[in-house]
Amino acid sequence: MDLETAINEWHESVNEGDLRRSADAVGDPVVVLGPKGAGPITSAQFADWVDRSGIRLKPRSWHPVSDHLMVVEEDATWPESAGPTRVATVFRVGGGKVTAALRLPDLKSALELAYICREMAATE
Repeated sequence: MDLETAINEWHESVNEGDLRRSADAVGDPVVVLGPKGAGPITSAQFADWVDRSGIRLKPRSWHPVSDHLMVVEEDATWPESAGPTRVATVFRVGGGKVTAALRLPDLKSALELAYICREMAATE
């Protein structure tokens, strides 16, 4: 499964609120970053977050960074939101699954983080 296919599966499963499919779309663990913190969580914990948050993320633009990294600018909505909020997520894919989803408040900061991640991986 390629990078874009894995990220599309992640978006579809999250947006449908399909907990089993959401858990299957991510690695175990999956590294997350968002307004409430950062770190590795299990795929079951990721599915719980999908359920609790009620978030929906509509992709707006795609920015490839490497074979394993992609930044996607998205319109995010939550059940209590009046309208969409523009955010950007750094996705890392491995083994056909999303292994990191790092949500940032804007495209510029997401691209900066993605380029740092790419350079760190290149120098391991």
